[in-house]
Amino acid sequence: MATHTIPERVATFREEYRRKYVGARYSGRAHFAFTSVGSLAAIGFSLSRLEAVRPLEWLTVPAVFLLGNVVEFLGHRGPMHHRRRGLRLLFQRHTEQHHRFFTHEALAYESARDVKMVLFPPVLLLFFLGAIATPLAALSFALVSPNVGWLFAASAVGYYLTYEWLHFCHHLPPEHPVARLPLMARLRRHHQTHHDPSKMQRYNFNITVPLSDWLFGTTWRPAAPSGVDHPELPRPRAELEP
Repeated sequence: MATHTIPERVATFREEYRRKYVGARYSGRAHFAFTSVGSLAAIGFSLSRLEAVRPLEWLTVPAVFLLGNVVEFLGHRGPMHHRRRGLRLLFQRHTEQHHRFFTHEALAYESARDVKMVLFPPVLLLFFLGAIATPLAALSFALVSPNVGWLFAASAVGYYLTYEWLHFCHHLPPEHPVARLPLMARLRRHHQTHHDPSKMQRYNFNITVPLSDWLFGTTWRPAAPSGVDHPELPRPRAELEP
């Protein structure tokens, strides 16, 4: 892996985070595998339950992906960047930790152990499946049709996995073959702009496809005012307080 200059403040924060939160038994590869295999298993099971899907029922897939894009945008623009009662840990992990671990000057992880600061915790996949995807899929199953229910489940988990995979790719080293693909390079630049402290609370909230950024007018362009209302990352009350 090529070496890149990392600002001292970022290097210091990374070292402290690893020391406090990345245990000796943590494996970034196992984390990635759990997220990928668990999600693909849920998608495969849901698709295996389909029977004679009607054309209109297939519209569930793009509908869920569009809904997921808006939810991704609102969640990122809202509680992930603004303190909300009951969601303090979400703000802390994203704004106070993820954005200090990765900046526009140092977007790439340095080793597989840094994957802990890229992907959602494994328990969140179980929470997403049990508390969000399954109840909504069951409601679709009962109110619309069994096929729509199973397609909703497969699409919801598929969007979750797409988010995780693309976010992982955004933080690959820039010389990585995947990061150099034209589409991935463009999406990576979109995300890199968001990691600029002067822009992170105003622009480029989509991690996947920047559709909602376009719809809500939050796509940053060089001609747009950068907004220096947050020139530095907010300082946590206690550095790396769990």
